[in-house]
Amino acid sequence: MQLAEILTQNNAIIFFLLFTRISGMMAFFPFYSHMSISMSIKAGVAFYLTILFFPAVTLSEIPIDASHIGLMIVSELMLGLIAGVVLNMIFGALGLAGMQIAMVMGFSMASVVDPSTGVNAPIISQILTLMALIMLLAFDGHHLILLFLNETMGTIALGGFYPEPFIWEYLSSAMKHLFVMGFIISFPIIALSILSDVIFGMLMKTMPQFNLLVVGFPIKIFLSIMVLTAVLGAILTLFKREFLASFEFLKLLL
Repeated sequence: MQLAEILTQNNAIIFFLLFTRISGMMAFFPFYSHMSISMSIKAGVAFYLTILFFPAVTLSEIPIDASHIGLMIVSELMLGLIAGVVLNMIFGALGLAGMQIAMVMGFSMASVVDPSTGVNAPIISQILTLMALIMLLAFDGHHLILLFLNETMGTIALGGFYPEPFIWEYLSSAMKHLFVMGFIISFPIIALSILSDVIFGMLMKTMPQFNLLVVGFPIKIFLSIMVLTAVLGAILTLFKREFLASFEFLKLLL
């Protein structure tokens, strides 16, 4: 009798909408959306979390209308999309910085498939994003995402999310900040590259027999790697600060 009371049409819709919200997290949030995690594992985790959070969700009677339920599904996916974009912009800044660093180091052609996105990216970008992912796990960023998901259960009704105008304003400013942050991260290597180009130019003027391709590029790569190693801790600290700042913005959605 109790099982029959649970398996109602209203509860089935609630379960499906909750599964959609958690699936949006698996599809768009950092770490959980990583391409190295198979779809079967993501679906299994989403289903388990849906069962776990289901007793804490309440919803009034839902009109059994296909268009109404469809709009609620779009609302749930939009919540995951917007929150995922806000957090992934920090990883995008690291990817942009890695592209600029690879360009000045001469590694722009050394690109392989990025395991987090499934597209080709310079190897420096992959190193920075993977280090940032390790940093995310180190300060329990993946647990913060689960806590944010838990808080949405009590503050945002299923199918009741609507993007306010301030969200689009924040995304616009965050996009500009992405390029600024990418330049800040890559600036030490870019400055070193400009300085080394000036020095190599002076050497070629004084010693025409100096072969820039044979001697200059290996020195430039070596110095860039040394500088990148020296500032890697500062880059990850900046990533942590910006990620937590973006996470504070997500609380405004609640």
